[in-house]
Amino acid sequence: MRWPISRRAGGPAESESVDESPAPASSAVAVHEIDDIGASATSTQALEPHDVERPPRPRGRVGWSRVVAYALLPALALLIASAAGYLKWQDATLREDLAAHPQSVQAAVDGTVALLSYRSDTVDKDLAAAKSRLTGKFLDAYTSLTRDVVIPGAKQKQISATATVPSAAMTSETATHAAVLLFVDQTVSIGESAPTNTASSVRVTLDKIDGRWLISQFDPV
Repeated sequence: MRWPISRRAGGPAESESVDESPAPASSAVAVHEIDDIGASATSTQALEPHDVERPPRPRGRVGWSRVVAYALLPALALLIASAAGYLKWQDATLREDLAAHPQSVQAAVDGTVALLSYRSDTVDKDLAAAKSRLTGKFLDAYTSLTRDVVIPGAKQKQISATATVPSAAMTSETATHAAVLLFVDQTVSIGESAPTNTASSVRVTLDKIDGRWLISQFDPV
């Protein structure tokens, strides 16, 4: 494009030639005299962004990976943290419960082991000691059973028994009354025969008498 060389005041412009055709798009670069090629390309892109071809956006796996990274992983981390917190709370609650009720639970465990454990050569002494942990009608029933059945049979057939309590759980308790669920393992040997093992669960009821927790009821469940 050629501009007028001179213009007279108050008169029409005189020029050798006037070319009023539209300027090419590249003239924007020429006017600013940008010599650097990289800067020229950048300027062209800024002026004509609609002419620049953009790469297609990734689809498929890239999209799903972002979903996993930004949605599923934080949710999973929150779930794990919540589960860990719940387990920690449950463990603390169990510890507090056992600490709050140690005497009744321990009395139920010790009494059950004593009731179900004896040796054939010391059965009288063993079961007599066990009766000191009982009270009420259960004491009377246990005394009759051991005197009439257990002691004579243990001596005659050389029966020995050993009981353990791997787990115990408090079910209820007041100031003078408690109930405890026990899981009991008992090993019984008769003469020279191989010992036999049995597993069972019992609900032990206790009454507090003169400051001691004594077993008043013993029910298999």
